[in-house]
Amino acid sequence: MARIAFATDKSFPNLTDGDTLAADVLRGRSQQVDGCCWDDPEVDWTAYDLVVLRSTWDYHLRAAEFVAWLDRLDAAKVQVANPTDVLRWNMDKIYLSDLQEAGVAVLPSVWLPQGAQVDLSALLAEKNWQEGVIKPMVSAAAHETLRVDPSTAVELQPRFAEMLRAGGVIVQSFASEIQSQGEWSLLFFDRQFSHAVIKQPQAGDFRVQRDFGGRAAAAEAPAALVGQAAAVLEAIEADLLYARVDAIERQGKLLLMELELIEPYLFLELDPGAAVRLVDAVVTRLDGSD
Repeated sequence: MARIAFATDKSFPNLTDGDTLAADVLRGRSQQVDGCCWDDPEVDWTAYDLVVLRSTWDYHLRAAEFVAWLDRLDAAKVQVANPTDVLRWNMDKIYLSDLQEAGVAVLPSVWLPQGAQVDLSALLAEKNWQEGVIKPMVSAAAHETLRVDPSTAVELQPRFAEMLRAGGVIVQSFASEIQSQGEWSLLFFDRQFSHAVIKQPQAGDFRVQRDFGGRAAAAEAPAALVGQAAAVLEAIEADLLYARVDAIERQGKLLLMELELIEPYLFLELDPGAAVRLVDAVVTRLDGSD
């Protein structure tokens, strides 16, 4: 029997409904699965054959502590999925620039370092964007995500400047497709496509997260989009247990918004075979570590 830790945070000390599905499949295969808060000092991570990050959803609010935890796992030679170097890289949205340089089609974006002095109105005019979205470079779950257009740029300038003083900021062109068509999430386990969902915001909003009234539904992704999403992963040379490609479709082309490799919600409950496919990928890693 292997011991597996599903890493959580204090807001979700027990497993989410979707992760419970995967844990039940693992237990049905005689594996032990525990939900463990990543910052719990009482957890002996070396007691586990594999640590799988799942609902560590406060990492962006405590980035330095989170990285220090990853460092301790490395020092203790704990097997982690996804690998810790991938997690560190994926924390900062500059990774999107790396992927763009590797040939991935990314939603038009500007990456601004901490301390940059940028006029938001001028930036929108320079890029000829009618609307944009502002996010901290290290963020998740639409934290501090702001929508801006030329009529609100002056009003938002002080907050934008404050965000730049606190850290790096990414500004992206607004994707109207999110409201008209929805945002794709394409899920891969062991780099193999598993399933897809369409996420949509509530009326009048642009955020697709459930905390803001967003909703998700199972969807049949066209083969062309699945192929484009798989090509995104080809730009990464790492052992990926899971990956969620969040993107919009524009004229048949997938434009990447986020590549979620740290703690993505996997929507296992929306596809009857998804939990089994994830578990198969987990077991592959356990067998490889024997």
